[in-house]
Amino acid sequence: MIVTCSLLVSSQPIWLLALSLLGFLIILQRSTTVVRWVYRAFLRPPKDLGRYGSWGIVTGATDGIGKSFAYQLASAGLNLILISRSSAKLKAVSKDIRSQFPDTNIKIIELDFTEDDIGAGIAEIKEMIEDSDVGILINNVGITYPNAKFFHEVDEKVWMDVFKVNVKGTTWVTKAVLPKMIKKNRGAIVNIGSGAAVIVPSHPLYSIYAATKAYVDQFSRSLHVEYKDRGIDVQCQVPLYVATEMASRVASVSRASLFIPSSDDYVRAAIRRIGYEPRCTPYWSHSLQWCFACLLPEAVLDAWRLSIGLQRRRKESDAMKGIEGCKQE
Repeated sequence: MIVTCSLLVSSQPIWLLALSLLGFLIILQRSTTVVRWVYRAFLRPPKDLGRYGSWGIVTGATDGIGKSFAYQLASAGLNLILISRSSAKLKAVSKDIRSQFPDTNIKIIELDFTEDDIGAGIAEIKEMIEDSDVGILINNVGITYPNAKFFHEVDEKVWMDVFKVNVKGTTWVTKAVLPKMIKKNRGAIVNIGSGAAVIVPSHPLYSIYAATKAYVDQFSRSLHVEYKDRGIDVQCQVPLYVATEMASRVASVSRASLFIPSSDDYVRAAIRRIGYEPRCTPYWSHSLQWCFACLLPEAVLDAWRLSIGLQRRRKESDAMKGIEGCKQE
């Protein structure tokens, strides 16, 4: 049998053998990619988050993804420092977490990242973590435009607030926490990016938001390279749409679906990815959408995103006209 196969192969033209080998290698590569994706998405065990430290910090901790991260970290046995601009929401979330996880110690910091001077809030973070074994930082806080608009139409306060929260907030909180991690040579920093800056080549009518999330992506990658040898895992997580209040306002996402997870479902997947790749899309259907997007020309994606932005702009404009009409009546 082996001799027959050898004779059959040797009788084939060289070009056919080379082409067959190339095809085999391509199939092998694609198969390996699929197996690796399945392993990372469903089979790979999560890391023990407690090995980073006994405390976790979450910004934007009272709604959506940040709130779900707080609950998941508590369920993993970590104590919490929750940061948000609403004192009432912070107290409500803290009370509910304690009711479910009575052994969890929780500290809260009221901090509005849209303020011009957040120095006092950053100083409070430094003081609060002075005697705490902080192991994980989740930089989740982020905002976008309230409406789809061309750049020249966006009020300065709106785009400056986006910059302050998404860029300054993430940077300053990281700057405050990082020295503690360096001192003990371990820690994990998770920065929440966006598919608007990584998966699609453009995000028209939300240009400042996309640009700030591109900063988060590059900031995270550079910190990963700087500090990986010091035992600090820095990661940028890149979600697509998640069924949150912000997504509901901006993209009319009313409920979770196959391709739009709830914040709890997203975070359950996100927790499993902490400490691994420097950039990832944790939820399985999001990573499939990224794969499909890579198959399309950038010009097609640009046109698609522009059409979505214009559609939202028209819808919002019609809604405003309707409101003004009701007022006149």
